[in-house]
Amino acid sequence: MKKLFTLLLLAACGSTYAQTTEKLTVEKIMRDPKWMGTSPSNVRWSDDGKKIYFTWNPENTDRDQLYSITTGDLKPQKVSLEERKTSLPGNGTWNKKHTAKAFERNGDIFFSDVKTGKTLQLTNTTDREANPVFSGDESRILFIKGDNLYSVKLGTGELAQLTNFTHAAGAATATVAGGRRGGGPTQGGAATAQTGATQQDRWLKVEQVELFDVIKEKDKLDKEDAADRKASQPKKLKDIAVGDQVVSSVQLSPNSRYITYRLIKQPEGTKTTIVPNYVTASGYTEDIANRTKVGAPQPTSQTFVFDTQRDSAYAIGTTDIPGIKDLPDYVKDYPKQLEERTKRNEDRKVNVHGPYWSEDAKNAIVVVTAQDNKDRWIMKLDPETGKLSILDRQRDEAWIGGPGIGGGGYSGGNVGWVDNTHFYYQSEASGYSHIYIVDVATGAKKQLTSGKWEVQSLDLSNDKKTFYFIANIEHPGITNYYRIPVTGGTPVKLTTMKGGNEVELSPDEKWLAIRYSYSNKPWELYLQPNKAGAKPVQVTNSTSAEFKVYPWRDPQVISFKNRYGSDVYARLYVPTNADPAKPAVVFVHGAGYLQNVHYYWSSYFREYMFNNLLAEQGYTVLDIDYTGSSGYGRDWRTGIYRHMGGKDLTDQVDGVKLLVEKYGVNPKHVGLYGGSYGGFITLMAMFTEPDVFAAGGALRSVTDWAHYNHGYTDNILNEPYNDEKAYKASSPIYFANGLKGNLLMAHGMVDQNVNFQDIVRLTQRLIELHKENWSLAPYPVEDHGFVQPSSWTDEYKRILNLFDTTLKK
Repeated sequence: MKKLFTLLLLAACGSTYAQTTEKLTVEKIMRDPKWMGTSPSNVRWSDDGKKIYFTWNPENTDRDQLYSITTGDLKPQKVSLEERKTSLPGNGTWNKKHTAKAFERNGDIFFSDVKTGKTLQLTNTTDREANPVFSGDESRILFIKGDNLYSVKLGTGELAQLTNFTHAAGAATATVAGGRRGGGPTQGGAATAQTGATQQDRWLKVEQVELFDVIKEKDKLDKEDAADRKASQPKKLKDIAVGDQVVSSVQLSPNSRYITYRLIKQPEGTKTTIVPNYVTASGYTEDIANRTKVGAPQPTSQTFVFDTQRDSAYAIGTTDIPGIKDLPDYVKDYPKQLEERTKRNEDRKVNVHGPYWSEDAKNAIVVVTAQDNKDRWIMKLDPETGKLSILDRQRDEAWIGGPGIGGGGYSGGNVGWVDNTHFYYQSEASGYSHIYIVDVATGAKKQLTSGKWEVQSLDLSNDKKTFYFIANIEHPGITNYYRIPVTGGTPVKLTTMKGGNEVELSPDEKWLAIRYSYSNKPWELYLQPNKAGAKPVQVTNSTSAEFKVYPWRDPQVISFKNRYGSDVYARLYVPTNADPAKPAVVFVHGAGYLQNVHYYWSSYFREYMFNNLLAEQGYTVLDIDYTGSSGYGRDWRTGIYRHMGGKDLTDQVDGVKLLVEKYGVNPKHVGLYGGSYGGFITLMAMFTEPDVFAAGGALRSVTDWAHYNHGYTDNILNEPYNDEKAYKASSPIYFANGLKGNLLMAHGMVDQNVNFQDIVRLTQRLIELHKENWSLAPYPVEDHGFVQPSSWTDEYKRILNLFDTTLKK
C-alpha cells in the first residue's frame, strides 16, 4: 500500500511539473477569459453597512452571478432572486445624518430608513422617475419625471409638480428678470376679449349699463363671482417655454426659493458616420448609425434661475467671466485666423455645472468650463441676479483635465461643501491633481495635499471632517487608500498591500471593501477594518488551477531618462533564454490617457499573457508609459498637445536605445504592436522611424485624427479647420510613404470607435504608394474591443508569425 501511495504521489508530482513547464500558446491564452477564473467586480455595500454585494463566477458558468458576504461571515453566498428584487442598494442620495436614503429602482422612487430597515415605495408609474434627492429641510423627496421637477412629501405622500417646461414650436425661452416671455397677447391693440366685437357693439353695452339698474347689479355680481373663483383657484405653475431645447440639470435650492436648470441647444444638420454591418441575422447589410467626427458643430447650453418668489426666470450671466474672450495660444500660428477672431471679439462658449448649494442655502457655487477646454472657473453665484464672481480660475493652454477635475461639457469635477462657507475641489494648479478648499466669503484658498503624485479619487466623510482618497504617493504604479483631515495635515495610509487597491468605504465608515491585485495576480476581494495598520482578510480565491500552475512573470518596473531628461516608467520582460537573434518587442498600450506600468493586474491581461509568451520564446519585451499616459501629472498628460506621434513616439525610440545599450538587444530585430492609440503609435513608428522598427502590428488604429471623435481629439489637436498643422503632424496617413519594414494591420469591421473606414483609407493610400510589405486582416463581426476568442486567436497568431518571420532571422 505504501509503495502504491509513493507511485501515485510521484505521478501527481510529474503531472504538476508537466503543467508547470508547459509552453504557452496563442490558442491557450486567447480563449474565453473564464479559463483563468473570474475576479469579483461591481463591489458595493448594503445601505446598512452589514453586507457587501459583488459580481462573481467561481463555478465558471455561462453568466456571472451576484454574491454577498457579511462583515461577520466572509463565506460568499449567492443572492436570491427575491433579495435582488427588494434589498439591493439603489442609486440615490443620503440625508444629512446618513440615516435615510432616497433612490431609484426600475424607474420608480423609494425611501429607505436604515435604522428600521424599512423601505417605502414613493412612486409606482409606467413613467420613469429619476435622480431622487432630499429637499433642504428633508421633508420631501425631489425627483425628475420627463423634463420636470416633482416633490413627494414624506409622511403624507402629497405629490407636487414644481416646474412646467413647455416645448411649443416657436415658443420663446425665459428672459431676464422683469422681462416678458414671448407668446402672450400685447396690450393697446384693437383685439378685445369679445371675439368679433365692433365699436358699435361695445358702445351699446356701455349704454345698457348706464341706463338700467338691473344691468348694473348683474354686472357687479358677475365681477364679484369671477373674483371669488379666481381667489379660490390654486396658483397655476408658470409655463417656461423652451422651444426645441433639451432641459437638463433641474434642481431646487435648499430654501425652496430657486429652481435652476440648463437648456441645451442641439446643432442642426450635423453629419454622423455610418458603420456597415455585414454579418447579420437578416442576411442583408445593415447600417449602424454612429458618431460625428471631430470639428462637427457641438451642442451649446445656457443655465437659468427661476425665482419662485418673483415668478421670473433669467439666465446666469457669463459675459463678465474673467478671460471669457481669451484666445488660445495656438492661434498665433495662423495670423489670418488670429486677426479675424480678434476682430470678432466673441465670448467663448461655456457650460455651467451646478449650482452646488451650501446646506443653509446662503451660498451657491457653479463650475464653468470653456467649450474649448482651455479654462475652468470656480465661481460664486448670486441667485437673485444671476451674476457670477470669481473664486478660482485654472487655465491650461493645452486642455483642462486630470483626475477629479472634469472638463468640457461633461462634468464639473469632484467638488462639494465642507461646511456652509468652505468649498472643496481638485486642481492641477501645482502640476498634479490635488485637493483645494476655498473660503467663499473671503476668497482665501488652501491646498490640502501636495507632491509629485495624484489624488485619483476623493470622498468626504459623513461628518465632513475627513477626506478619504486613493493616490499613488509611494510610487506612480502603486495605489493606496488614505485619509486626511479637511483642515489639512499628513495623509494616513489605510491599506498596506503593495499593488493596486480599489476601496469601497462602508456607509457607516467602519469597514473597507478592497479589490486588490498584483502584477501577476488578478483582482480579489478583501475586507479590512477602517483603521491604519489593520490586517486585510481575503474573501475570494478566483483564479483557476490551470492559471495558477503557470509561473507568470512579475515584470520589472524600471525607469529611464528620455531625450528630454524626463523619467519614463516601463515594464520589462527579460527572457530566461534569449533567442540567438536577440529580438525585442515593444508593446504600446492604448487609450492615450491610461496607465499600464504599475504593480497591479493590467486591464490588458491578454497582452500581459502574450508578453509572457514572447519572453518565453526568447524576446525581450518593453511596455512603456509614454508621454500622455495617466498617473504622472499635468505636464506628462498634456505632453502630446498638438503633436500626437511626437514625444509619445520618441519615448518608444528612447526605450529601444535602452534595450540595445543595457540589455543586449539587436537593433535590427525590434518590433512593436498595440491597439487603438497603441495601433496609431505603431503606424507612426513604422512610417517615421523605419530604421528603428523592423516590424509592427497595428490593431484597430487611428490613421487620420480628422476622422476620429470630437470629445477626445478636439482637446489635444483643436479642430481640423482651425489647427490644420496639428492634424497633419499627427496623422499616420500623411507619412505612409516612409514604410520600410513589415506591417500587419488588423481591424474590426463594425468598429464604432475607430471606424473601419479609417483603415480602408490608409489601405488605399498604401496601394497608391505602391507599398508591398503590408497586410490587412479584417474581422467582420468585431467592434473596437474584440469579443470572440476565435478573433483574438487569429489576430495574435498573425502578430506572433510576423515577429517570428521578421525578427528572428
